[in-house]
Amino acid sequence: MAGRRLAPPHLTLGRAGEKIAADYLRRHGFRVLYRNFRSRRGGEIDLVCRDRSEDTLVFVEVKTRTTDAFGPPHAAVVQAQQHRIVRGAKEWLRLLDDPRVRYRFDVVEVLMKPTPRVELIKGAFEMPDDIYW
Repeated sequence: MAGRRLAPPHLTLGRAGEKIAADYLRRHGFRVLYRNFRSRRGGEIDLVCRDRSEDTLVFVEVKTRTTDAFGPPHAAVVQAQQHRIVRGAKEWLRLLDDPRVRYRFDVVEVLMKPTPRVELIKGAFEMPDDIYW
């Protein structure tokens, strides 16, 4: 097809990792509510889920790497990225308008080689302030 562009390799890898992560979470009692949430205030969340076993809303960051040659994928969730995730979570929680909702921030690591391997890190970080501020 003339004129059709392929996505950059890192975006293709990221999308594949998000699908693997979503499938993994579903198999482990999570319900995926939303994928790739973007708030007007600059927040971004890869997956918004409900952990059915703990009745908790979960904001999930998915980190996909081909290998762990340069360290574990979760190490890439630096403070600046945590702030973007928290901004998105605040927006989501404000939309719910229920401050009693239990929530947490998880990271799912996906290593693609030699075969896809998934690791869930529950409570990877916390929101530093009140959702309504």
